[in-house]
Amino acid sequence: MNKKLAGSALMQNPPLVKEILQAVVAAVNVPVTLKIRTGWEPEHKNGVQIAQIAENCGIASLAVHGRTRQCMYRGNAEYDTIKAIKQNVSIPVVANGDIDSPEKARFVLEYTGADALMIGRGAQGRPWIFREIQHYLETGNKLAPIEVAEQRQVMLEHLTKLYDLYGEYKGIRFARKHMGWYLDQEAQRQFRADFNRLETTAEQYSLVECYFDELVQN
Repeated sequence: MNKKLAGSALMQNPPLVKEILQAVVAAVNVPVTLKIRTGWEPEHKNGVQIAQIAENCGIASLAVHGRTRQCMYRGNAEYDTIKAIKQNVSIPVVANGDIDSPEKARFVLEYTGADALMIGRGAQGRPWIFREIQHYLETGNKLAPIEVAEQRQVMLEHLTKLYDLYGEYKGIRFARKHMGWYLDQEAQRQFRADFNRLETTAEQYSLVECYFDELVQN
């Protein structure tokens, strides 16, 4: 998208951002939300300006990833710009970027004053992170680690839904990436290597079942 000067590349052109947002808001009868980065590059963070344009154009809520477009996903997300955006608009602001634990979630909420959190990569291979965060925010206590039986159920269900959605050929290839997120520890390297060589959904499903059977036996 950015090669075509779309997506976060548009932050270089605030007048065009305004024109696009006005057109979209006027064209639909549902609330329009927007996700932005803090700016185009670290030396030119105009997230506050874009956020104010968005609010003035009728955007209902704003999600902000704590990196510039140039940063991509390198380095650490910064939350000062998200905090400044929250202080300069009245619409709901959703903080995003490097939120990978209940403790980090609480820190980001408290530091930025954001109304909510958006979690992307932190949930890859760990979809239960949402309940962990909710429990921590509500009680101040951490949940016990997920049981092996539940992790098995989640992963097998994930596989089934990938196959149903993409079909066998694409499903197999997407599954290699997704299962790698679940099992990314050094001790699980051999499993990932074996899994990535399989060419049928039945073989992939069976290997995950065998993996957990061995965990229970050990």
